[in-house]
Amino acid sequence: TVIMGAAKDIVMRARVPRLLFSDFPLGNSAGKPHDQISQYETMKLALDLLAAAHEAETVWDNPQIWSDDYRWKEDYSNPDKLSAQEIARRRTAFDAAKTDAQKSKRSK
Repeated sequence: TVIMGAAKDIVMRARVPRLLFSDFPLGNSAGKPHDQISQYETMKLALDLLAAAHEAETVWDNPQIWSDDYRWKEDYSNPDKLSAQEIARRRTAFDAAKTDAQKSKRSK
């Protein structure tokens, strides 16, 4: 098993067998959105880790970077940097997605 994760401290606390850590925003551990090269390289690293790791709790760091400007870590989904309207818009979208998921679950 290889876990591709973006929250190293949380994933390592679970003592996973192998972790490919990407220093990307949460939800993007398989590579950059809409960037097939990033996604391919991330998957290749994960498969290489699977083949090479012979010890428990092996961690490899993905060498890709999210942005040359590391301020994204301060800004990404930081509610203190969002307007009240943007928070409301995101909450509405999240609630709609939850409703859709619940409907889908009931129809199965």
